[in-house]
Amino acid sequence: MTENVKISDMVHDNGLKVYAGADYLKNKSVGVTDISRPGLELTGYFDFYPHERIQLLGMTEVSYANELTQEERLSVFDRMCKEEDTPCFLISRGLAAPDELLEKATEYKIPVLSSQLSTTRLSSVITEYLEYRLAERRSIHGVLVDIYGLGVLIMGSSGVGKSETALELVKRGHRLIADDRVDVFQQDEKTVVGEAPAILKHLLEIRGIGIIDVMNLFGAGAVRASTPISLVVNLENWDNDKNYDRVGFETESMPIFDVNIPKITVPVKVGRNLAIIIEVAAMNFRAKNMGYDATKKFEENLANLIQDNTEKEQ
Repeated sequence: MTENVKISDMVHDNGLKVYAGADYLKNKSVGVTDISRPGLELTGYFDFYPHERIQLLGMTEVSYANELTQEERLSVFDRMCKEEDTPCFLISRGLAAPDELLEKATEYKIPVLSSQLSTTRLSSVITEYLEYRLAERRSIHGVLVDIYGLGVLIMGSSGVGKSETALELVKRGHRLIADDRVDVFQQDEKTVVGEAPAILKHLLEIRGIGIIDVMNLFGAGAVRASTPISLVVNLENWDNDKNYDRVGFETESMPIFDVNIPKITVPVKVGRNLAIIIEVAAMNFRAKNMGYDATKKFEENLANLIQDNTEKEQ
């Protein structure tokens, strides 16, 4: 996990309203992605109170709290606010916060926030936001390009031509995500997302020219902030002693976190147009995912040819 997310950032990034405690926003942070809906706590049960989580109150919780007496509300909210690491209280649907909650939250310096979103939707939005911000990140040496909606991570040794290939792909209408260093994190069990470090966003290094700003030269449509990584293309200098896959029978993968990303190796040789080769590799990968495999089609054609020749000989 990375460092905690400041509540002030969460408010700004998600358009939340501050009911109370605006002065405490920068002092409060959250380090877990789970969100608590304190239904049992409102009844007085605090044996397993997850105080380190964001406390989300929806229609059910607010309605139940309004049915309590003022003394009961003061007692319950006092116990909920006593824990110093409680990040904040968040109320959905724009509902009015109980006065006793505002009183105790102010006393213990805990922000009370609000959103117009429904409780379920708000829980989903904030959870996804926290998962993104708190996800473990790693840096990979390579170039990430969006090709026909597929995130293609181009890897290879320094000087093999990754950035130049990415530049040609951008000229062909595709989009750059990151050059030289790609920050990756696992979004879910099947998805790894790549993005550019802030210092390298929209920038591309071309030897002999220097740093170029892709968005400034080619427009906003030539860049993208992030993308799931669907395919890894490894560029390596041509080795005459190595046998390269010519038909497509071999399958490779590269593990990133807990996800195995399909991988192909493309030999680099003078006269080969790497941009077109990678573009076609992405198109072929998409075709396979849609159920059409040219390798299997070749196998079928070969089997039919052998069968026809065998029948003619008989």
